[in-house]
Order: sequence, then structure tokens, then C-alpha cells
Amino acid sequence: MSVSQKPFLAALGGQVLDRPPFWLMRQAGRYLPEYREVRRQAGSFVDLCLTPELAGEVTLQPLRRFGMDAAILFSDILMVPYGLGQRLDYLDGEGPRLEAITDAGQLSRLSADGFHERLADVYETVRRVARALPEGVALIGFAGSPWTVACYMVQGGGSKEWEKVKGFAYRDANGFAALIALLESVTVDYLLAQIAAGAEAVQLFDSWAGILPPGPFRRLVIEPTRRIVAAVKLRHPDIPIIGFPRGAGLMIEEYLLATGIDAVALDTTIPPDWAARCLQCHRPVQGNLDPILVVAGGEAMSAGVDEILRALAGGPFIFNLGHGVAQATPPEHVGQLAGLIRSWPERRG
Repeated sequence: MSVSQKPFLAALGGQVLDRPPFWLMRQAGRYLPEYREVRRQAGSFVDLCLTPELAGEVTLQPLRRFGMDAAILFSDILMVPYGLGQRLDYLDGEGPRLEAITDAGQLSRLSADGFHERLADVYETVRRVARALPEGVALIGFAGSPWTVACYMVQGGGSKEWEKVKGFAYRDANGFAALIALLESVTVDYLLAQIAAGAEAVQLFDSWAGILPPGPFRRLVIEPTRRIVAAVKLRHPDIPIIGFPRGAGLMIEEYLLATGIDAVALDTTIPPDWAARCLQCHRPVQGNLDPILVVAGGEAMSAGVDEILRALAGGPFIFNLGHGVAQATPPEHVGQLAGLIRSWPERRG
């Protein structure tokens, strides 16, 4: 099957399809018993990300169950700091822990030398999955956007206030800009290597875009994304790039227009009818069902799905969630969600 016949890529190219393609952020994960079994085999989460046979297997698992139109590489946005030599661990029940970079003087601990060697197993996973994909299914590569990756690198893990990273960015704009510039450079290289290995589209995850006010948002979210998109497009003008600025709120339209992305992923706070008027008129959109509706299932999920489809299925659109699949999600509810999307042409009346 040619690239143009893959529904996911057709929608990214601006086509309006009878039935919108779908995939789900975090579609390969802890809600699946088969994932949990592979995770036990791997040992640590980092080992899972860096074992191509296992990472490839969990990438493909949701496709076998639910028949999504795209697979997304199983990895993690913090593979980039790992590739730069920052110590990374995942503690059960606590999330990532990194050796924090708290000021410009500590940037010397990071090095792009050996970056691709440290992440060679990620690229091998992409190659394995690309060879194994079902007909008509596309492969998505991804990276975290510089701001969000910097949040974890400076904070040393997750946070509610992100006081360390915002303090660094506000207190030492030049020093923080050096970190962002390094992340921009290696993120471009990382995405290009995934594309060379077989990724047919890429997504930039800016999970903490929404914690910044407008001025810093433009400087630390929009501008780095714009430069990354331009650099990737210089080498691969036909590879679509999706941006996901979670929590961007009123800044999302400016983000879409200023960054050069091919499509924008919506979080759960974006009203679908507003997205149709103000975003989908410019580019394809992706989203944005509340993941907890999939946990709940039943009539609530069905109503949420139909609201989004009524608003957005008339334009270039990819169905997804407004964030990742929740761990508590019953797999059968994902199967019901897939059925609702597939039956939309008959149900829309």
C-alpha cells in the first residue's frame, strides 16, 4: 500500500475521510495485560525503551487488539536527556528521576558526543516496527519539545509548580537559552534519525507548555518548535509534523500558525466546535476525548465521542484523546471506542 493510501497520512495531508483515522496517545501501556507482561521481562523502564525486540512488541500490541490507523514508537521523551548523558531512572509509583541541571554552570555535564550511539536501540526499534506494520498503518516517531524536556532536566523529575525550571529560565535567560539551544539541536537530529529508520510522521510533545505566560510561551515554546520544524522540513519537506502544546489555551492558534506544524493535537480543554472554527480552518486537528471517559465507558463515552465527531469529522481530522490513555482504562472500553469511531459513517445520519 502506498503512503497516500494510509488514512492517517491522508488526513494529515488535509484530506477529509469518510471515517476519521484514529490512534491514542499512550496506546501502548500499563492498561494492557500483555504490556505488563513484557514490562516484567524487561526489568527497568529504561531497559524496556532500549531493548528493540521488547519495545517493538509493545508498540505493536494495541494494533493487534484495536486496529488503530497509526502506531507510535514506544519510547519516552526523556530518552533525549539520557542521550546527552544525564542520569535517568524511573522509580515505581514515582515517575522519572534525573540528576538535575539547576544552573548554566552544570550544562557542561551534558554532551551531544555519542548521542546517537546511546540511542541506537531506539532507531532499531523504529526499523523493526516499520517492517512489521499491518497494511495501511502508519508509524509515528516523536520527541519531547525543548521546554518540556528542560522542565524534567532542571527539576530532576515531575513537579506541581516547576519552580526550579521557571526560576532558572527567568533568572538567567541566557544560560537557559543555551540549554534550549542544545535541546533543539539534538531533537532535530533525533527526529531525523527516526525518519531515516522508517517513521512516516513525527509528533512533538510539549506537555508543560501551559504553565508559561504568553511572553515566555512565545520564547520557550513557539520559537524552539518553529526552529525544529524548519530544520526537519529542510531535510524532509513531506514528513508531517504534529504539535501538542498541552494546556496552551488561548495561545494554541498562535502556536499553530507560527510554528509551521502540519497539524495540532488538542488537549481536553479545547472545545471541539471552537477548534473547528479557529484551528481546523488552517490545518488538520487531532484529538481530544477526555481519557477518563474511556475509563468510564458506556453512554458517557459514546456521547463524548459523538460530540467531537459532529464538530470535527467534517474537516481534516484524526481522532485521539486529549492526553494519554489512563492506566485504569479497561481494554474493552478501548475496543468500544474503536467501534464507535468506525461506525461513525453509519451513525452520523
